[in-house]
Amino acid sequence: MQQSLFLFHSSKIVKTASRSLAFPPRPPFFFFHSSSSPASPSKPQQQQQPPCTSTSPIGSPTRVQKFISAQSDPLLAKEIFDFASNQPGFRHSYSSFLVLILKLGRSKHFSLVDDLLIRLKSERYQVTPNLFSYLIKIYAEANLPEKALKTFYKMLEFSIKPLPRHLNRILELLVSHRNFLMPAFDLFKNAHKYGVFPNTKSYNILMGAFCLNGDLSIAYKLFNKMFERDLEPDVESYRVLMQGLCRKSQVNKAVDLLEDMLNKGFVPDSLSYTTLLNSLCRKKKLREAYKLLCRMKVKGCNPDIVHYNTVILGFCREGRAMDAIKVLEDMPSNGCSPNLVSYRTLVGGLCDQGMFDEARKYMEEMLLKGFSPHFSVSHALVKGYCNAGKIEEATAVLGEMLKYGEVPHTDTWLTIIPVICEDYETERMGKILEEVIKVEIKGDTRIVEAGVVLEDYLIKKIRSRSKRP
Repeated sequence: MQQSLFLFHSSKIVKTASRSLAFPPRPPFFFFHSSSSPASPSKPQQQQQPPCTSTSPIGSPTRVQKFISAQSDPLLAKEIFDFASNQPGFRHSYSSFLVLILKLGRSKHFSLVDDLLIRLKSERYQVTPNLFSYLIKIYAEANLPEKALKTFYKMLEFSIKPLPRHLNRILELLVSHRNFLMPAFDLFKNAHKYGVFPNTKSYNILMGAFCLNGDLSIAYKLFNKMFERDLEPDVESYRVLMQGLCRKSQVNKAVDLLEDMLNKGFVPDSLSYTTLLNSLCRKKKLREAYKLLCRMKVKGCNPDIVHYNTVILGFCREGRAMDAIKVLEDMPSNGCSPNLVSYRTLVGGLCDQGMFDEARKYMEEMLLKGFSPHFSVSHALVKGYCNAGKIEEATAVLGEMLKYGEVPHTDTWLTIIPVICEDYETERMGKILEEVIKVEIKGDTRIVEAGVVLEDYLIKKIRSRSKRP
């Protein structure tokens, strides 16, 4: 007797089945015994279905949905879905559609997703907004702005009003592609026709996109439009405009916008200050940058290491290393400690100005704190001392680095060794070389090469002396 109960022996059997598995048109000879009642070989059993489904010989939609969920292969899950669909009296649950759509979408079988959406609509399923939230996310991850845009209108076809979060997620994806900026703007302008009203975040997304595109006038119009729509700009709204102004080198207007922001009771965030400080330093408005740095704490935003390093770099670039020292010395009193970048920038700036003693002081301080100077910094200091004829100071810097396990770069060795050889006796130089070879040889330091150069130099020097009368 033909069995009428639906059973797949185990997920393991199905997973190993061929992808081209063809199911027979009549009920298959697979058995799945109900956990609630034993199967009878002489009388077919029927399971109770939810009210929304017809009586089916293959089991409940819930069982089928669980089996579809268990499949790691989305195409095999689709075959199971299609097989169940062809059984008399069977109607899938909405959960089965949702699970399968997500599986197919994440594996980029988008044409199959479209087919399932058409079927959901034609069979009058009650669809939830979450389905479209998932789809928008999937299209965003797949970098498909056009499909995300169509999803907005697909929601309307299902009589689901998109929410502002749906609109914003679509706008974010669209504006990330320059050729979709105007379609994004059109969607933004027309959304209210469908009962979707852009919020502050919607405006910020469009303002940021137009600022990046160099269309500051449109960004400003959107900013002012927010007030007409009784929307309150937030910190991000102001920051987006500041960044746009700074990109156009209109830093004075950006500072005015900051003042307007403060007057209206907003507390600028860290990134807003970073944008302004960087722009002021690049425009060589160092006095204004330093004043802004000092005002930050008073205005409710504690300066962090990025803010301090930005100003230190600005001063050093303009040959004002002593002012940079003042900024660095102010840091601890404001609860911020200098980091590797702070010291490297300052030591480099001091070397550039020929202030080698000050540079040496801060290099020793950074070594004491466990920071490793970049080879260009230590090399500049050693080279500066050598050029000034201060061999003792140059070797002291070298010794300090070796003391802390910092191996000088090859260029540094090649700079100092000839100078030392001219100034010291051969015996003393041999002792220095002994200290050098005690240091661990690393792949990037190539101390051996420096040693070879030193050996050649000493041989030539000895030979030249022996030839003298």
